[in-house]
Amino acid sequence: MTRIDKFLWHARLVKTRSLAQHLCEAGLVQLRGIPVRRPAETVRHGDEIALTHAGWHRRIRVLAPGTRRGPPSEARMLYEEIVPPTRIADRETGWEGLLADDIEAG
Repeated sequence: MTRIDKFLWHARLVKTRSLAQHLCEAGLVQLRGIPVRRPAETVRHGDEIALTHAGWHRRIRVLAPGTRRGPPSEARMLYEEIVPPTRIADRETGWEGLLADDIEAG
């Protein structure tokens, strides 16, 4: 078990632990489907986390809590993607790209 802000930092989903704390306080992180308001919420093996950050929405499942911020290859072993990450603009507006029609027409 570990705090959610530490987990997000250990898993390299955010650059700094203070950023993880701010995301939690802003309601941009959900743990087990419930918005997290305190960065001290406990993360356990099997928990699902939804995170909106830097233009992306991610849903992951915790595989291990992590004990340190290691290299990216080690960080990827702490979680698995439930669904592929989606860009917020793509998800909200159905945007497919400005040049998609131009490429097919040409």
